[in-house]
Amino acid sequence: MAVRQIKSGKASGPDNIPAEALKADTSTCEGKRGIQWTSRMQLNDLYFADGLVLLSQTQQQMQEKTNSVAAASAAVGLNIHKWKSKILRYNTACANPIKIDGDVLEDVKTFTYLGSIIDVHGGSDADVKTRIDKARTAYLQLKNIWNSKQLSTNTKVRIFNTNVNTVLLYGAETWRTTKAIIQKKQVFFNSCLRKILQIRWPDTISNNVLWERLNQIPAEEEIRKKRWKWIGHTLREAPNCVTRQVLTWNPQGQRKRGRLKNTKHREMEVDMRKMNKNWMEGPGQSGLENAGRRPMLHWE
Repeated sequence: MAVRQIKSGKASGPDNIPAEALKADTSTCEGKRGIQWTSRMQLNDLYFADGLVLLSQTQQQMQEKTNSVAAASAAVGLNIHKWKSKILRYNTACANPIKIDGDVLEDVKTFTYLGSIIDVHGGSDADVKTRIDKARTAYLQLKNIWNSKQLSTNTKVRIFNTNVNTVLLYGAETWRTTKAIIQKKQVFFNSCLRKILQIRWPDTISNNVLWERLNQIPAEEEIRKKRWKWIGHTLREAPNCVTRQVLTWNPQGQRKRGRLKNTKHREMEVDMRKMNKNWMEGPGQSGLENAGRRPMLHWE
């Protein structure tokens, strides 16, 4: 592995490992030490804003990769923050520690990166709970606005959509949307809207009337719109882009006995059947590459 000296003058990120330094010049691919991605390709690592994710199937391979990254970083005067580096294991009985310079890296069951929770189950359930808690905090901080007599209901709803609903739906396009997740989001959403309209017991109003009065849409539809906007953007990527390939990636191994879990892939297939679409038809045929785009006018 080789890392050239940084010439851009950029400061290192919070992890002291700028992706710019490692992305083009660092290789963790010596030998087959990643996870099987395609029939001819292994996925060894992922690069993010200021972090690096190493992927391996065995503890020995992960230790070798970690040593390689530590050595490449030290060669250009960078140090890995050991207390920020975490190990997440999935479906393995091996508990041997991963070390950097003799220090053991922490094993975790879950962690937060760029505001989203990641765990061995995907993180959707935990992420939704965290999103609701953060949105509730944002809502309570604006209590004076909701109680204001000077602001119109329309203004309050616009503030709610920009300051609360955006917090609630952050990362929703990647959620595995079970009925329980949709219900949790919808209950909180409806509760906030009722308080904005100052509807309290024993006054009653149906959810459909509530949404119509405030020009809102159900949680399931809102999440679906975000999901397909993201999918449309992803399908416009190059065929060899990892982000695009992951939509149809089939992981190795065998699943446990029992009912199939509802994955994001299966959810998208259900949506596509409803729309009579198929993303395997090829570019320009399925129409999914334009999902999320505004319609264009064509003049003749």
